[in-house]
Amino acid sequence: MNDPPCILLVDNGSHRAESTLSLRHMAEALGGHVGADVHPVSLLHSTKVDPAELGGAPAQIFEPFLRARQEEDRHSFVVVPFFFGHSAAIYEYLPQRVQEMKGSWPELEVRVASSMVKLDESDDTRVARILGDLVVRKTKEEDLEKPAVILVDHGTPRVAVNRVRNHIAAQLRAVLGDRVATVEASSMERRAGAEYDFNEPLLEDLLGREGFDREVVLAMLFISPGRHAGPGGDIARICEAAEVRCPGLRTHGSDLFATHPGVIDLLAQRCEEGLASEPVQGEIAAPGVE
Repeated sequence: MNDPPCILLVDNGSHRAESTLSLRHMAEALGGHVGADVHPVSLLHSTKVDPAELGGAPAQIFEPFLRARQEEDRHSFVVVPFFFGHSAAIYEYLPQRVQEMKGSWPELEVRVASSMVKLDESDDTRVARILGDLVVRKTKEEDLEKPAVILVDHGTPRVAVNRVRNHIAAQLRAVLGDRVATVEASSMERRAGAEYDFNEPLLEDLLGREGFDREVVLAMLFISPGRHAGPGGDIARICEAAEVRCPGLRTHGSDLFATHPGVIDLLAQRCEEGLASEPVQGEIAAPGVE
């Protein structure tokens, strides 16, 4: 198979136009860094965005995008996940779709790079350092003196994904050191049931507690704007309600991960690793995830 691999920067997808526009921006920047076209493609959802909000160009999602390339006689692909950790969407759902597609497309080869955080590489602190830079930037903008910091993610039904949150929180604690009062991990939401207690504490419960009843910077473990982390989103509403309950509380959200220039260097390395990897044959095991 001699065709050069088609490189995809892949996120989960969103119903919000700003998420797709952010993905497009990052794909263009990554392409400039690696010297190849990089296509912004979501796994699901994004085709529901009105193309008029996207400059007239509809969002692309994974399977239709690959099928269109098949018509162009392209059979080799590299997926660079725009994900922090071992999401089922990228490491289970995507390989399942690939295996089903191979039934009618035997020439198909899809390589999947590692996510941005590798749990077995504890000395790789790039994600935590990026988040730390964003926290420090917000601290300076607001002229805050040693604020409390909450690392907040969406919440997950999977222990493996939650382990990444806690891994980053420990690294962020070391990165920020005595520039902040404390660093605590939290989730925006969780499923009911004791089996999902690993998501605790929830952001709404942590805000206003002792030590978090003052100036608090949220280190946003969200890549791009959407209904959760965008302006007027779920996290903003949680913070507004908490400030009403606790008059001494003031919350300050850091900029989102994709805004930091260091992200492209990290994605470029993952792209290089993906190009050198073997095509997927089934679910993909991640190092350090049981």
